[in-house]
Amino acid sequence: MAREALRNGRRIEDPPLARRLLGDSRAGWLWLIPRVWLGYMWLEAGIGKLSNPGWTVTGEALKGFWTNAVAIPETGRPAIAYGWYRAFIQFLLDNGAYTWFAKLIVAGELLIGVALVLGAFTGIVAFLGGFLNWNYMMAGSASVNPVYFVIAVALILAWKVAGAIGLDHFLLPLLGTPWSSAAEEKTQPERGRRLGSERQPSHAGD
Repeated sequence: MAREALRNGRRIEDPPLARRLLGDSRAGWLWLIPRVWLGYMWLEAGIGKLSNPGWTVTGEALKGFWTNAVAIPETGRPAIAYGWYRAFIQFLLDNGAYTWFAKLIVAGELLIGVALVLGAFTGIVAFLGGFLNWNYMMAGSASVNPVYFVIAVALILAWKVAGAIGLDHFLLPLLGTPWSSAAEEKTQPERGRRLGSERQPSHAGD
Protein backbone atom coordinates (compact mmCIF):
# COMPACT_ATOMS: atom_id res chain seq x y z
CA MET A 1 0.00 0.00 0.00
CA ALA A 2 1.34 3.43 -0.90
CA ARG A 3 2.38 5.60 1.99
CA GLU A 4 0.59 8.88 2.20
CA ALA A 5 1.33 12.13 3.99
CA LEU A 6 -1.51 14.30 5.21
CA ARG A 7 -0.99 17.93 4.31
CA ASN A 8 -3.55 20.73 4.39
CA GLY A 9 -6.35 18.19 4.49
CA ARG A 10 -5.17 16.45 1.32
CA ARG A 11 -3.50 13.08 1.03
CA ILE A 12 -0.32 13.27 -1.03
CA GLU A 13 0.89 9.96 -2.39
CA ASP A 14 4.56 9.08 -2.61
CA PRO A 15 6.12 9.10 -6.09
CA PRO A 16 6.16 5.72 -7.90
CA LEU A 17 9.90 5.23 -7.40
CA ALA A 18 9.59 5.72 -3.64
CA ARG A 19 6.67 3.28 -3.52
CA ARG A 20 8.73 0.66 -5.35
CA LEU A 21 11.86 1.13 -3.25
CA LEU A 22 10.22 1.56 0.15
CA GLY A 23 6.99 -0.40 -0.10
CA ASP A 24 7.36 -3.19 -2.65
CA SER A 25 8.72 -6.42 -1.18
CA ARG A 26 10.41 -7.19 -4.48
CA ALA A 27 12.84 -4.37 -3.64
CA GLY A 28 14.09 -6.54 -0.79
CA TRP A 29 16.79 -7.87 -3.10
CA LEU A 30 18.05 -4.34 -3.61
CA TRP A 31 18.28 -3.69 0.13
CA LEU A 32 19.91 -7.05 0.87
CA ILE A 33 23.45 -5.95 0.01
CA PRO A 34 23.64 -2.70 2.06
CA ARG A 35 21.78 -4.34 4.95
CA VAL A 36 24.06 -7.38 5.18
CA TRP A 37 27.18 -5.27 4.62
CA LEU A 38 26.25 -2.86 7.38
CA GLY A 39 25.41 -5.78 9.68
CA TYR A 40 28.79 -7.37 8.98
CA MET A 41 30.55 -4.10 9.78
CA TRP A 42 28.76 -3.90 13.14
CA LEU A 43 29.56 -7.53 13.86
CA GLU A 44 33.22 -6.97 13.04
CA ALA A 45 33.33 -3.94 15.34
CA GLY A 46 31.67 -5.81 18.21
CA ILE A 47 33.75 -8.98 17.85
CA GLY A 48 36.93 -6.89 17.78
CA LYS A 49 36.01 -5.43 21.18
CA LEU A 50 35.23 -8.81 22.76
CA SER A 51 38.90 -9.68 23.17
CA ASN A 52 39.74 -6.28 24.67
CA PRO A 53 39.36 -6.16 28.49
CA GLY A 54 39.20 -2.39 28.20
CA TRP A 55 35.75 -2.86 26.69
CA THR A 56 34.46 -6.03 28.32
CA VAL A 57 35.94 -5.79 31.85
CA THR A 58 37.21 -2.41 33.03
CA GLY A 59 35.70 -0.02 30.50
CA GLU A 60 39.04 1.81 30.30
CA ALA A 61 38.87 1.93 26.49
CA LEU A 62 35.61 3.89 26.61
CA LYS A 63 36.96 6.04 29.45
CA GLY A 64 39.91 7.03 27.28
CA PHE A 65 37.62 7.85 24.36
CA TRP A 66 35.35 9.99 26.52
CA THR A 67 38.30 11.72 28.20
CA ASN A 68 39.76 12.73 24.86
CA ALA A 69 36.34 13.82 23.63
CA VAL A 70 35.64 16.23 26.53
CA ALA A 71 39.14 17.74 26.52
CA ILE A 72 39.28 21.37 25.44
CA PRO A 73 42.58 22.16 23.67
CA GLU A 74 44.42 25.42 24.18
CA THR A 75 44.33 26.05 20.43
CA GLY A 76 41.92 24.80 17.83
CA ARG A 77 38.41 23.47 18.21
CA PRO A 78 37.39 20.85 20.79
CA ALA A 79 36.22 17.41 19.63
CA ILE A 80 32.70 18.04 20.94
CA ALA A 81 31.07 21.09 19.39
CA TYR A 82 28.06 21.32 21.73
CA GLY A 83 28.47 22.22 25.38
CA TRP A 84 25.41 20.28 26.52
CA TYR A 85 26.74 17.06 24.99
CA ARG A 86 30.18 17.63 26.55
CA ALA A 87 28.49 18.11 29.93
CA PHE A 88 26.56 14.87 29.41
CA ILE A 89 29.74 12.88 28.65
CA GLN A 90 31.53 14.54 31.58
CA PHE A 91 28.66 13.51 33.84
CA LEU A 92 29.04 9.90 32.69
CA LEU A 93 32.79 10.07 33.28
CA ASP A 94 32.43 11.54 36.77
CA ASN A 95 30.03 8.77 37.75
CA GLY A 96 32.16 5.96 36.33
CA ALA A 97 29.48 4.94 33.85
CA TYR A 98 32.11 3.68 31.42
CA THR A 99 32.47 0.47 33.47
CA TRP A 100 29.02 -0.74 32.37
CA PHE A 101 28.46 1.47 29.33
CA ALA A 102 31.37 -0.15 27.49
CA LYS A 103 29.78 -3.58 27.88
CA LEU A 104 26.47 -2.15 26.66
CA ILE A 105 28.15 -0.80 23.52
CA VAL A 106 29.77 -4.15 22.74
CA ALA A 107 26.48 -6.02 23.25
CA GLY A 108 24.65 -3.41 21.16
CA GLU A 109 27.07 -3.64 18.27
CA LEU A 110 26.84 -7.44 18.23
CA LEU A 111 23.04 -7.40 18.47
CA ILE A 112 22.71 -4.82 15.69
CA GLY A 113 25.09 -6.78 13.49
CA VAL A 114 23.34 -10.13 13.93
CA ALA A 115 19.86 -8.64 13.46
CA LEU A 116 20.83 -6.77 10.28
CA VAL A 117 22.52 -9.79 8.73
CA LEU A 118 19.47 -11.94 9.49
CA GLY A 119 17.03 -9.20 8.48
CA ALA A 120 15.19 -9.26 11.81
CA PHE A 121 13.38 -6.09 12.95
CA THR A 122 15.46 -4.22 10.38
CA GLY A 123 13.96 -0.78 10.92
CA ILE A 124 14.37 -0.93 14.70
CA VAL A 125 17.96 -2.16 14.73
CA ALA A 126 18.90 0.27 11.94
CA PHE A 127 17.61 3.06 14.17
CA LEU A 128 19.69 1.77 17.10
CA GLY A 129 22.76 1.56 14.88
CA GLY A 130 22.16 5.06 13.55
CA PHE A 131 21.78 6.32 17.11
CA LEU A 132 25.17 4.82 17.99
CA ASN A 133 26.71 6.45 14.91
CA TRP A 134 25.15 9.77 15.88
CA ASN A 135 26.68 9.58 19.35
CA TYR A 136 30.11 8.72 17.97
CA MET A 137 29.90 11.72 15.64
CA MET A 138 28.67 14.00 18.42
CA ALA A 139 31.74 12.93 20.41
CA GLY A 140 33.95 14.05 17.55
CA SER A 141 34.64 10.71 15.87
CA ALA A 142 33.81 10.84 12.17
CA SER A 143 35.68 7.85 10.68
CA VAL A 144 33.15 5.47 9.07
CA ASN A 145 30.21 6.77 11.10
CA PRO A 146 28.73 9.17 8.50
CA VAL A 147 28.56 6.36 5.91
CA TYR A 148 27.01 3.94 8.40
CA PHE A 149 24.53 6.62 9.47
CA VAL A 150 23.36 7.32 5.92
CA ILE A 151 22.81 3.61 5.24
CA ALA A 152 20.97 3.25 8.55
CA VAL A 153 18.62 6.11 7.65
CA ALA A 154 17.92 4.49 4.28
CA LEU A 155 17.12 1.16 5.97
CA ILE A 156 14.81 2.92 8.42
CA LEU A 157 12.90 4.50 5.53
CA ALA A 158 12.70 1.09 3.84
CA TRP A 159 11.81 -0.80 7.03
CA LYS A 160 8.84 -2.53 5.39
CA VAL A 161 10.93 -4.20 2.69
CA ALA A 162 14.61 -3.96 3.74
CA GLY A 163 14.30 -7.24 5.62
CA ALA A 164 12.01 -8.96 3.12
CA ILE A 165 14.89 -11.26 2.12
CA GLY A 166 15.35 -12.23 5.75
CA LEU A 167 13.45 -12.95 8.93
CA ASP A 168 11.24 -9.88 8.54
CA HIS A 169 9.50 -11.80 5.75
CA PHE A 170 7.97 -13.88 8.55
CA LEU A 171 8.16 -11.51 11.53
CA LEU A 172 6.30 -8.51 10.10
CA PRO A 173 3.18 -10.44 8.99
CA LEU A 174 3.25 -12.43 12.24
CA LEU A 175 3.64 -9.52 14.67
CA GLY A 176 2.13 -6.70 12.63
CA THR A 177 2.47 -3.10 13.82
CA PRO A 178 0.82 -1.31 16.77
CA TRP A 179 -0.74 1.35 14.55
CA SER A 180 -2.23 -1.21 12.13
CA SER A 181 -4.24 -2.86 14.92
CA ALA A 182 -5.36 0.55 16.17
CA ALA A 183 -6.47 1.48 12.68
CA GLU A 184 -8.46 -1.73 12.42
CA GLU A 185 -10.18 -1.02 15.73
CA LYS A 186 -11.15 2.46 14.47
CA THR A 187 -12.55 1.11 11.22
CA GLN A 188 -14.51 -1.75 12.81
CA PRO A 189 -17.44 0.43 14.07
CA GLU A 190 -17.64 2.28 10.76
CA ARG A 191 -17.62 -1.02 8.87
CA GLY A 192 -20.36 -2.34 11.15
CA ARG A 193 -22.54 0.72 10.53
CA ARG A 194 -22.13 0.36 6.78
CA LEU A 195 -23.06 -3.32 6.88
CA GLY A 196 -26.04 -2.58 9.11
CA SER A 197 -27.35 0.09 6.75
CA GLU A 198 -26.93 -2.23 3.77
CA ARG A 199 -28.95 -4.97 5.50
CA GLN A 200 -31.87 -2.72 6.39
CA PRO A 201 -34.90 -3.66 4.20
CA SER A 202 -36.26 -0.97 1.94
CA HIS A 203 -39.90 0.09 2.46
CA ALA A 204 -42.37 0.43 -0.37
CA GLY A 205 -43.31 3.98 -1.10
CA ASP A 206 -40.05 5.40 0.27
